[in-house]
Amino acid sequence: MRQPVRLGLTGGIGSGKSTVAAFLAQAGAAVMDADAISRALTQAGGQAIPAILAEFGETLITPEGAMNRDAMRALVFSNPQTKRQLEAIIHPLVAQALQAQTQAAIEAGKKCLVFDVPLLVESGERWRRQVDWVCVVDCQTDTQIQRVMARNQLSQPEIEAIMAQQVSRAQRLSSADGVIYNDGLDLDQLQTAVHEMMARFGL
Repeated sequence: MRQPVRLGLTGGIGSGKSTVAAFLAQAGAAVMDADAISRALTQAGGQAIPAILAEFGETLITPEGAMNRDAMRALVFSNPQTKRQLEAIIHPLVAQALQAQTQAAIEAGKKCLVFDVPLLVESGERWRRQVDWVCVVDCQTDTQIQRVMARNQLSQPEIEAIMAQQVSRAQRLSSADGVIYNDGLDLDQLQTAVHEMMARFGL
């Protein structure tokens, strides 16, 4: 049986990566969303909550029992060590969930497995070794900021602080096997670009 193609999908905040992932899913790919898994792990009843409570205390847990994302974001920005502590809890659980989803997709006969990983480039060789190709969804920095301001009601300084935690646009592009340039495209044009990329990778 032919092994499925493993495509790593990444892009900066506001690049349109989630929309590209949705188009890939519509085209028949199995999309594994690392961010969605991470969010589920940190919601009320999520697998990561007991360890987060033990590591950081009750102030980082909401009354409903989920991770307090705003408080955690503030803590991470003020103390880089916090980010490493949180990742040590989250990353192994995300890896387990991704492995289970990957196995299910292979058993279902999926020919393309898409790993939607916002920080794929930041992870170094850890993710690079696990995929055949890396696709970067790219756009101008100003476009990113405008999209996130409209979508998340964050201020420009808040968005720029998030972007500063990610690799530069140039670093991301240098790691790409393929690029979808999502600036000034409507949804139909973006979908066409996705299909062209899939064809290029033999999908």
